Amino acid sequence: MAAVDADGEYLDGPLLTPEFLEDRSYQTELAAAARERHTLVCLPTGLGKTTVSCLVTASRLANRGGTALMLAPTKPLVQQHADFYRDALEIPDEEIVVFTGDVRPDDRADLWASARVVLATPQVVENDLVGNRISLADVTHLTFDECHRATGEYAYNYIADRYHADAEDPLVTGMSASPGGDKEEILRVCDNLGLEEVEVRTEEDADVAAHTYRTDVDWERVDLPEDVLAIRDALNEVITERLEQLQELGVVNSTDPNMSQKQLNAARGRLQRLMNDDDSAGYQGMSVHAEVMKLRRATELVETQSVESLRRYFERQREQARSSGASKASQRFVSEPRVKKAMRLATEFDDLHPKFRKTRILLAETFGLEDGSRAIVFTESRDTAETLTDFLNESFDARRFVGQGDKDGSDGMTQAEQKERLDAFRAGEFEVLVSTSVAEEGLDVPDVDLVVFYEPVPKGIRSIQRKGRTGRASEGRVVVLIAEDTRDEAFFWMSRNEEKRMQEELRKLKGMAGELEAELEQGSLDDYADADGEGDSGGSGDDDADGTATPADADAADAADAGAADTGTSESAETQGQAGLGSFADESDTATEHDAAAESDTSAESGETTQTQAETEAPAESTETPAPDEATVERAGTDDAVEVVVDQRELDATIARELSTREGIETRLETLAVGDYVLSDRVVVERKTTGDFLDTLLGEDRSMFEQVGDAVRSYARPVVLVEGGDLYGRRNVHPNAIRGALASLAVDFGASVLFTDDEDATTELLETIARREQETSDREVRVHGEKSSKTLAEQQEYVVSSVAEVGPVTARALLEAFGSVEAVMTADEAQLREVEGVGPVTAERIREVVGSDYR
Repeated sequence: MAAVDADGEYLDGPLLTPEFLEDRSYQTELAAAARERHTLVCLPTGLGKTTVSCLVTASRLANRGGTALMLAPTKPLVQQHADFYRDALEIPDEEIVVFTGDVRPDDRADLWASARVVLATPQVVENDLVGNRISLADVTHLTFDECHRATGEYAYNYIADRYHADAEDPLVTGMSASPGGDKEEILRVCDNLGLEEVEVRTEEDADVAAHTYRTDVDWERVDLPEDVLAIRDALNEVITERLEQLQELGVVNSTDPNMSQKQLNAARGRLQRLMNDDDSAGYQGMSVHAEVMKLRRATELVETQSVESLRRYFERQREQARSSGASKASQRFVSEPRVKKAMRLATEFDDLHPKFRKTRILLAETFGLEDGSRAIVFTESRDTAETLTDFLNESFDARRFVGQGDKDGSDGMTQAEQKERLDAFRAGEFEVLVSTSVAEEGLDVPDVDLVVFYEPVPKGIRSIQRKGRTGRASEGRVVVLIAEDTRDEAFFWMSRNEEKRMQEELRKLKGMAGELEAELEQGSLDDYADADGEGDSGGSGDDDADGTATPADADAADAADAGAADTGTSESAETQGQAGLGSFADESDTATEHDAAAESDTSAESGETTQTQAETEAPAESTETPAPDEATVERAGTDDAVEVVVDQRELDATIARELSTREGIETRLETLAVGDYVLSDRVVVERKTTGDFLDTLLGEDRSMFEQVGDAVRSYARPVVLVEGGDLYGRRNVHPNAIRGALASLAVDFGASVLFTDDEDATTELLETIARREQETSDREVRVHGEKSSKTLAEQQEYVVSSVAEVGPVTARALLEAFGSVEAVMTADEAQLREVEGVGPVTAERIREVVGSDYR
C-alpha cells in the first residue's frame, strides 16, 4: 500500500478479508465504476490499481459466481498478485491458482476446473485457448494488468477477442499507470480490449494527493573523455560512408550518423519495396542497412553505456561473423579497418565511463548526507548492469536484478531467484538494486529514496514506470544521467515530451466515457488498429536488453513478399479419380482466392539430396505424444467441428491462434512427432518458411528431408508448405539447386509442395484442406508416426557440426578425413586446414572451442 490511512478505516464486504484493505475513496470510486462497464483504470504507480481490480473481482464472484482471471505480463508480477489476492480475499488458497509456463498443461486444465481466481501470464492462457484446454465461458471478470501492452500481436488482444466472444457474462478491467502516449494510443488499447469507459486519477486529485509524496526529478550531465569520443568518431565515419551508399540508392536523404530511428525504419521500408520489385539494389541496400544498425548499436553503447559493454558487443559480433552462415553485414562489420581501430581503442581503454562515478556520488549523497537506505539504478543493458554492480560493490552493497532469459555470456535469474532478491531488498539486506527493464512494470519493489536512470528511455510510458518506484511512502528523488552531445539528449526530450502529452491526454479523457464510447462505435476503429501489425508493447517484456541490436541484422535474405502457388502430386494407395475444377469450390463458402489461383508447376530437374536430421529443440511445454497409429484426437464442443492438430512449437506463428477463432474450427495442441499440422488421418503438413527451406540447401539445417521422410512413412498425403514467396530471389542460391530440392520432395519423397505468401495465406489454405478432408470427404483426424532414430553416422555428424558451428557439410568432410569424432577433436590447426572447406579461421575456432578452459 502507498501509505497508512489517517483515519485507520478498512473496507468491509463480501469475500473481503476483514481489516486488510484500507478505505481509500479514490479506490472505491474507481471500483464502483469498473463494476458497471468495461473500464480502463488509470492510476499512478504505487497507488493500488491491484486493489481496485480485487474489489471488482470480489463483487463479481459474490454476486455472479463463476471464475475471475487476472493477467500480468511477467511471472514475478503474477506471483505478486497471487500473494495479494490470497491475503485480501476470503477464498481458500487452493482456489486462487497461478498459471505460468512452469505448470504442466494437463495440470492447468485440472486447476482451471476447480479455481475461483486464476492469475496468469497471457502467453500461457493464449496457448491453452488455442489448444482448447480451457474455456472463458464462465469467467465473470477479466483484468488486464499493464494493459498498455495491448497493441500489435501481443497476447492480450487475442484473449480479449475470445473473452468477449465466449463469455456468458463478461466484464473487463484494464489497468495501467501509463496507457499510451496520446489519445490515439489510449483509444487503440480500449478498442483492442473492448473497453468502453476511461476512469482516471492523477496525483493532482485531492483524494489521491493525500496518499502521495513529492518526487523531485533532476538530470545530471556528464562529459565523455576524449578516448571514448575517438571510438565513437571512428564508428560514425563508417556509418556516414554506409549512409552515402544508401543515399545513392535513393532511400535516405541524409548521411548524418545521428539520424533518427524513424528515418532508418523508413529507409528499410523503401528497400523492402525495391526487393519486392526484384531490384537487386534492394538486396544490396538491405545488407548495408543491417550493417548500419550494428554500427549504431556500437556507438550507442560507447556513448551511453560503457566501454566494457562495447567490448562485449564487439566480441559477440566477432563470434557471429565466424559462425557458419554468417551474414555479409556481420562479416563486413568486423573486417572494416575503422571498426577494427575502434575495437583496438576499446581494448586499450582502462578507465570508467563517467556515469559510473556519477552514480557512485549520487548514492553516497543519498546514503551519507540524506540518511537514505535504499536506491534503484535502472539501465537498458544487461552488460552494464553486471559491470556497474561489480563497481558499486566496492563502496556499497549492490545486487543485480535481470530477466529470466539467458543472454550471450550472461545467465538470467529464475523466478525464484527474482523473488528472493526482491524480498531481500524489501527486508533491507542490501542497499542498491541495479536493474534492467524487468523491474519497471508493476512489481512491488519497495519504496526507495533514490531512482537513477543510467540513461534516459525514449518512451514516456517506461519513464513513468521507472519513476513510480519512489515517492510512495516518503519524499523521493529521481536523477537522469545524460551524456553530453549524445543520443541521451534526444531520448531525454522524447520521453519528457511524451510524458507531458500523456498527462494532458489523461486529463482530457477524465469523465469522457460517453465521447469515448461514441468514437469507438462510429467506425473509427480502423483508425486505431495497428496498420502494420507491429504495435509497440510499451514495455520491454519478461526480459531485458542484451546489448545486441534489435533491428533486423540478417542479410537481404530476410524479407520477401511474393510467390506463386506450387503443387506437387504423388501416387498413393488411396488415390482417387481426379476431380474437375468445379469440385474444389468450398460448399461452406470458406474457400479463398488462394485456392482458385493455385497453379501447377512441375520441374524436370532432379537433384540428389543427403538426408540428415538436426536435433529437434524441446518444446516450451511438455505434452505427452499419443502412441503411433492409435491416437485419435477426441473432439470437444460440437460434433461437426473441423479439427486441426497443431504442433505447439508452431505457436510462434499466428496461424494456430487465427485458426482457433474461425467458426466451426477447433484446434488442439500436441507435441507432434511428425509434421506441424495434422488435418485428417491421411494429411499432415510440414511448414517451412522460405528462409528455412533455403537453409537446407545452404547446408545450415538438413532436417527438412528427414522430417518429410517421416511424414511420408506415416501419412498417405504429406504436404510440404513453403511460406514467404520469392524463393528464387532471396539468397544467393542457384535456381537449379532449388528446383532440384523441389523435384526431390515431389518425386523422390512423394510429397505435395504448396506455396503461400504469408501466415494469413497459410491459415486460409490449412482451413480449406481441413474442411475438404473432414466435411467433404468425412475423414477423421488421427495423429500417428514417430521420428526416425539417428544412425551412428548421423549422430557423429551432429556432434562435429555443432563444434564452432561448422555445419553438416564441413562436419562430413572432417569425419571422412580423420575417421572419428575423437580424431577430429584432437587434430591440430595445421591438420584441420588440410581438409577441404576448412580455412584458418574455422581451424582456429575449432581449436579454441575444443581446447579452451570452461569458464
